[in-house]
Amino acid sequence: MKIFISILALFLFINCGDNETSELDFLIGTWKRENKEQFEVWEKKNDIELNGYSYRTKDNQKTITETLVIKKINDQFVYEATVPDQNEGRTVQFILNTETDSLFSFENDKHDFPKKIQYKKINDNQLKVIVLGDDNAGFSYIQIKQ
Repeated sequence: MKIFISILALFLFINCGDNETSELDFLIGTWKRENKEQFEVWEKKNDIELNGYSYRTKDNQKTITETLVIKKINDQFVYEATVPDQNEGRTVQFILNTETDSLFSFENDKHDFPKKIQYKKINDNQLKVIVLGDDNAGFSYIQIKQ
């Protein structure tokens, strides 16, 4: 019986680490900002990385506005945003604050704006995105899954 329990525990330990982004998998898909022609797309690259991008449409033209990555680096989830016309095109990293439990808050206090990018799952088809700067001033919006 001890061998069975040991094998079961080992199996559970190994499988729990197989899909490390599973808590963030609700992001996978195409999301449309409510009342705007702005979209955010997330795809699963592998078990430790999600790739994404934001775009807007105007006159049936799609313009990518930023590329995004969420990946695990040294036991931390890191959100990387690259906006071509900001930060001289350099990628900015935000670290997941693991002390929040009602939403996913990626934070970088050294960045000018934003300092926090937060995702709160409302339901399977709606997300609230909160973008905050100094003194938690900023804006939020709803995204609807397409």
